[in-house]
Amino acid sequence: MRAVALAPQTPLREIIPAERAALFERELGLLSAYDLLTYFPYRYEDLTAPTPSNLLGGVLEGEENAAGTVISVKHQFLAGRARAKTTALLRDDAGAFTAVWFGRPYLRNQLREGMQIFVRGRVQRSFSGPQVNVSLHRVTRDGETYDGEVLPVYGQTARLPLKTIRAVIRKALPRLLEIPIDELPEDLQRKHALLPTREAYRAIHLPTRMSEALAARRRVIYGEFLGLALGAAIKRAQRAFTGGALPMSAPDDLMDELERQLPFALTGAQRRVIREMWGDMALPQAMNRLLQGDVGSGKTLVAAAAALLAHRAGAQAALMAPTEILARQHAAKLSTLLLPFGVPVEVVLGGQGAKARREALGHLVDGSASLAIGTHALLEDDVVFARLGLAIIDEQHKFGVQQRMRLRVKGYGGNLPHTLVMTATPIPRTLAQSLYADLDLSVIDELPPGRTPVRTRATTEDHKLDVWAFVRKQVERGRQAYVVTPSIGLDNGRKNGGEEESKAAIARATEVYDELTHQIFPDLRVGLLHGKMPAREKDEAMAAFTRNEVSVLVATTVVEVGVDVANASVMVILDAQRYGLAQLHQLRGRVGRGAATSFCILVAPDDHAESERLRVLERTADGFAIAEEDLRLRGTGDLRGTAQSGAANFKLANLVADFHLYAEAKADADAVVAADPQLERPEHNGLRHLLAAGETLQALVVSS
Repeated sequence: MRAVALAPQTPLREIIPAERAALFERELGLLSAYDLLTYFPYRYEDLTAPTPSNLLGGVLEGEENAAGTVISVKHQFLAGRARAKTTALLRDDAGAFTAVWFGRPYLRNQLREGMQIFVRGRVQRSFSGPQVNVSLHRVTRDGETYDGEVLPVYGQTARLPLKTIRAVIRKALPRLLEIPIDELPEDLQRKHALLPTREAYRAIHLPTRMSEALAARRRVIYGEFLGLALGAAIKRAQRAFTGGALPMSAPDDLMDELERQLPFALTGAQRRVIREMWGDMALPQAMNRLLQGDVGSGKTLVAAAAALLAHRAGAQAALMAPTEILARQHAAKLSTLLLPFGVPVEVVLGGQGAKARREALGHLVDGSASLAIGTHALLEDDVVFARLGLAIIDEQHKFGVQQRMRLRVKGYGGNLPHTLVMTATPIPRTLAQSLYADLDLSVIDELPPGRTPVRTRATTEDHKLDVWAFVRKQVERGRQAYVVTPSIGLDNGRKNGGEEESKAAIARATEVYDELTHQIFPDLRVGLLHGKMPAREKDEAMAAFTRNEVSVLVATTVVEVGVDVANASVMVILDAQRYGLAQLHQLRGRVGRGAATSFCILVAPDDHAESERLRVLERTADGFAIAEEDLRLRGTGDLRGTAQSGAANFKLANLVADFHLYAEAKADADAVVAADPQLERPEHNGLRHLLAAGETLQALVVSS
């Protein structure tokens, strides 16, 4: 028995040979004992249940198990020793089958008649019976009873094969299990019938049967979700405890007053969401609400209602958008909506003139402006508010956590303002509840009446001339069209609020612009818009399109959010296979904003799988249904960039497939924190170490 437990941060080279440790570090990024313990298998090979020979070949894909007695063995050399072929006829209680090995000449000295052997591999059926193309096998020694085994499958590399990883972890596991591991409270273990933590860590690497492996995975996944949910619950409890926000109570007749001044009626969903938001803002603790709504659902009006309440409470509001185009558009819309209520609006942009900026900042610091609308320029030190009580962040996933926080810390008196973050990126409700676990969620799930559905068609490169002919026909009818060029070469992560794009993407946009200008539409006016154009040129390009002086606008995905031209009725998306379905739906939302029938044409190579994927957009205009399909096809990886810090750093948990466990963990976390907000009870000591992404309790509170 070792006197001192193994520390989680113990270097890997103290656990396994130094040469192996260097290989694990270089190939897998594993540095410590804890890293190796938590390098979990992503699936298992179940060798415990052989299929009777008469049933082999019954699965359409994947490998099968079989076991039997060797009746005969034949060895061949097809073209040198590397092409050795071994064929064995085996018999079990149900009949006979053939097992075949390639490239294993050593079997000549290992296999003999009468042996009991267990094999696994893909099965082919023929007139002579089933044939197993063996990927692995196990010979049962004389007198040995072999009940099978469950083999973990880990992520591997060319230099670090699976066999080596298995052997290293198997040998090191007894020492790794000396790492101090906190148990969950006994009541939670009993409630969910969870394995003890140390037993789960053993079983996840060395299970004796599949049921044990699945139970171990369930325990680890529950723990990961509980850590995330605890962090979110603690943040919410801390906001409630500290208060500090300005309470903004909405008069009973404010909704009626708002509707009287609008040129259209609110939808039921908008009313519900506004009341949820106003309810938060009435409290002395800062609102932290996510507003999710499909393209065209009316989120801007909800933002106007929030700014109106802040104005009535004597506070200022700030709305931060990812691009200058979107910020200017918000300013135009909100100025009109709020004009009847006397809400002064100012714009703060990086590209505005010195005099205009100086005047805008002066109106913010003396309090004469109630609403500031801008880009990341709002984060600069010289932007000072007299009494900022509300922060609205549009398309918030375009901003980093630190950028969002820099706006919030401008709240008056050192207090956090009420915060509303908005997104039109469709995220299924279940996934949003876990990605944004510390935010209250509002969803506008109803479109305003009168919105004309966009007719969508997926086509191929071979039909591109037909696409251009269709665009010309629409232009001749007085309509306009977007042509969105592929985002090839886009940098991972955009800078400066999403306006920086790679040279490759801009070169491609320019190439398409030149082709359309000189070859396809020489008699039409074609415009160009991309993220690296100077602010004034972007404004001029967009203004010309808005005034219908430009018939066809070639653009990068800078038009993905917010651009609103009612006369544009055609959206052509080139290389549509490069996008997720949710992003294509976002782009499609730039048309269909007027009374005329609008069209979205998705152009992709002639690939059957891609064609089937894109046809999802032909069948539905429901952004949330599209997002569900996107998740099914592509998993959560593409959405992880939208998560709060720590929310996606799971080693095993899958926010979609395992959501039922998340729901259980969230309910448990809420109950625990309600009874013990600081996790001070002795039985909750272990929970403090589960907090999401390894953050400490204080770090969680500060980051909120």
